[in-house]
Amino acid sequence: MDLQNQADKQLIKDEFDDLLKNCLRCQSDDDFKLVNKAFNLANEAHKGVKRKSGEPYILHPIAVAKIVATEVGLGPKAIACALMHDVVEDTDYTIDDIERLFDKKVAKIIDGLTKIAEVFDANSSLQAENFRKMLLTLTDDIRVILIKLADRLHNMRTLDSLPAHKQMKIAGETIYLYAPLAHRLGLYNIKTELEDLSLKYRYPKVYDDIQGKIAGTEKRRMQLINSFSLPIIQKLEENNIDFDISGRPKSIYSIWKKIQTKNVAFEDIYDLLAIRIIFNPYPHIPEKTQCWHIYSLITDIYKPKPDRIRDWVSTPKANGYEALHCTVMGPHGQWIEVQIRSQRMNEIAEKGFASHWKYKDSDVSNQESVFEKWITQVRDLLENPQTDALDFLDEFKLNLFSSEIIVFTPKGDTKTLPNDSTALDLAYEIHTEIGNKAIGAKVNHKLVPLSHTLSSGDQVEIITASTQKPSWNSLKFVKTAKAQSAIKAAFKAETKNRIEKGKQMVEKKLTEFGIQPSSRVFKKILPAYEVISKDELYSKVGSGLILLDNLKKVLKKNTKSKWIRYWEIQFSKSAHKKKLQQKGAEDLGAKEKKFDTKKPYLLRELDDEETTSYIVAPCCNPIPGDDVIGYITEEENVVVHKVTCAEAIRLMSRHGDRIVSAKWTTHKVLSFLARVEVRGMDRVGILSELVKIISDELRVNIRKLHIESHDGIFESSIDLYVHNAANLNNLIGNVMRIKGVDSVKRIENFDS
Repeated sequence: MDLQNQADKQLIKDEFDDLLKNCLRCQSDDDFKLVNKAFNLANEAHKGVKRKSGEPYILHPIAVAKIVATEVGLGPKAIACALMHDVVEDTDYTIDDIERLFDKKVAKIIDGLTKIAEVFDANSSLQAENFRKMLLTLTDDIRVILIKLADRLHNMRTLDSLPAHKQMKIAGETIYLYAPLAHRLGLYNIKTELEDLSLKYRYPKVYDDIQGKIAGTEKRRMQLINSFSLPIIQKLEENNIDFDISGRPKSIYSIWKKIQTKNVAFEDIYDLLAIRIIFNPYPHIPEKTQCWHIYSLITDIYKPKPDRIRDWVSTPKANGYEALHCTVMGPHGQWIEVQIRSQRMNEIAEKGFASHWKYKDSDVSNQESVFEKWITQVRDLLENPQTDALDFLDEFKLNLFSSEIIVFTPKGDTKTLPNDSTALDLAYEIHTEIGNKAIGAKVNHKLVPLSHTLSSGDQVEIITASTQKPSWNSLKFVKTAKAQSAIKAAFKAETKNRIEKGKQMVEKKLTEFGIQPSSRVFKKILPAYEVISKDELYSKVGSGLILLDNLKKVLKKNTKSKWIRYWEIQFSKSAHKKKLQQKGAEDLGAKEKKFDTKKPYLLRELDDEETTSYIVAPCCNPIPGDDVIGYITEEENVVVHKVTCAEAIRLMSRHGDRIVSAKWTTHKVLSFLARVEVRGMDRVGILSELVKIISDELRVNIRKLHIESHDGIFESSIDLYVHNAANLNNLIGNVMRIKGVDSVKRIENFDS
């Protein structure tokens, strides 16, 4: 045991010494004293505590602090907070103790980190509310979020030591919120690693397959990069440009996303390779000019793909990212992406917001204003207390958009919006009242409806009317969180006013009859007016939908209408629910035994007399053979989703305690509905050949077939019943062999 303790102490010392060597912004004795003081407190507080992997717990805070120092680029105060980030949550130390031993700022950051620890609680509503509270700290000190991202990154790097169901939950949270948050803050390296690690634990077979293919093509890839780069290096050197050039493959997650969205094989992804050129700029020439000069030199050698130029030096992304991207045809007939950045741009791309400390006095950096603008948007969302916590979580995620457009006002001011934003989104971006009063817009001097989708470079004028009010229909086409939140807030305010007005009218009428409002009185009134709550009654009275002319007659009436019977059923259901909640621990124990989240739930085929043991999710329509998870509903049913399903990822992040790993058993009798889309060259007899192979040769039942032909191309959608994924893949392979068929792909999200 003593030998083990000695080994642990030496390991801790070595890791902390390595942290001090990498503390790039620790420049004074006071900086090092602060970091040492924080380490000593944390080391003492976590003494004797082990992680699930068996290593001393203090190694985790040291690792987080190292990420904060080297990969995020924060200073000594943030490093000290990273070392102590779990002290208040896990030990007897309090925030008051931290403030007494350090200062108010350190205590405030630690307090923010402690609150975040509760964000993803078992109770979904509570976790969403805590996430809102966490973001309040972001508007005070963004270092809280940056340290939390470092904490999440280290947890993902060491996720192997946790059981599978916890891995799935944490990976779901990561891809749902943490990776987009890292992207929004400009931390591209961290965002990419979080995405890759999340895929590794959510979809391990796919991850290993892509990783293996990347490793298998490494030698050929390096040869391609070298032969492609040599002429560029020669050209840049001839022009006296000081630069570094490096080649890299796409991330595993981005390759997987492209395979999913484009429905292509790994071998068919044309932009697998990317070259990055980072130059040291001349002091008196604008960086933008130097980027375009390098682009010009490269395109003298290789032909560019015109639709693949991304100019983020003229208009940086909303998270501050600046670079010039182009895709050119390489010497071996392969498209290769080239990214051109200055050293400043590269630091911002890798360290995002944290790079401010180095460039805050630079005229070329507009990062502060970019992030201030985003934090202001977050603050606007937080200031709406009426928003439901779970709605807020989704609205905030909308604000983490990954691609943007730039539009112009009539005066030439620019506005940054998410891709696919509408004219109404812009109206709300300008001001909430302009959005509420908007009736139309002029895009490039042409009159369009508010639902018109904007494109980058559009000049937009919003037309308003003082009598206009927001409509529920507009929620269907707005894209930004700000617009959605403002529309909902306007309706809630209007509903509140209507309810208050209706309440006064009802109470006044009852007072005229000498009757005091009571539950007995409302038991008569509500069914008579075919409403099920007082608020609904007040709202309809306030808006004039219900007139109280016959109220006296209603109060005297004693017969039971169908609505009275309906209302009594509601009371009965409510009482039954309460009774169930009051049942003892015996029932709770039984419920816990029904589903063990630590063991895979077997999706079995039942006898004819039995009901199915699970529900197939309509959002992704999984079939036996697909990698799936189960979600336990309030009614104790298991809804089966594909692991890759967006709704499944959302559920994992919000209801981790209700996720169970699931496993198919053999299915020989049950058939599952699947949809495939077939596309190809139209010719006489192709439809009959298609039906013959599916129905006669493969003996698969077709439920529905739709086919269209135009300009010599046919497109067909076929709904059919299959037993499992192997059955479907066999069918796709056979259909692909039909002469003239170009593509066959499975469609997951469809209405049956």
